[in-house]
Amino acid sequence: MAILHKATIVPGKLELLATWLPGRRWYDGPAVEPERVAAARFDDPAGEVGIETLIVRAGDGPLWHVPLTYRGAPLAGAEEWLVGTTEHSVLGTRWVYDAEGDPVYRAVAEETIRSGGHEAAEEFEVDGVTVAREPSMRLRGSTADPGDVSGDLTVVRTIGPVMAMGATLTGTWDGESAVLAILA
Repeated sequence: MAILHKATIVPGKLELLATWLPGRRWYDGPAVEPERVAAARFDDPAGEVGIETLIVRAGDGPLWHVPLTYRGAPLAGAEEWLVGTTEHSVLGTRWVYDAEGDPVYRAVAEETIRSGGHEAAEEFEVDGVTVAREPSMRLRGSTADPGDVSGDLTVVRTIGPVMAMGATLTGTWDGESAVLAILA
């Protein structure tokens, strides 16, 4: 279960993405703050890393898949994957990474695909009471026998038709569905 906090985050995730996305080789959209279309979370088995899968749109462009991880300290050797830092009013400074380069995301996404797993339940506390929140996107792994895949995870960035050669992670939101990652 993903435990969320009622918090102020400065700068916000979408603000970080507005400056980070234009520098990605796979992104050809405008340099504007993207709009969140849908999101879901995974659980880190160790409870240390926040893992969120976002679908965003920038201007009139296509939909983009941007998985992020949130850490309480820098990830050694992952400078090229750093999106930026934020100040979280509950958790303090958070290092935000493109999850494709985060080993925790990769392990959780691979396991979700192999096991036919799904997104984490989302809960937050309000006045001492735990409240469930419905994610705006559902995630589902297709399942795979260990011998059928080598463990090569490919994150699909542009939402659209994909020739999936392998087991997949699919996201579903507002009547839309797309392959978000492929494990071959």
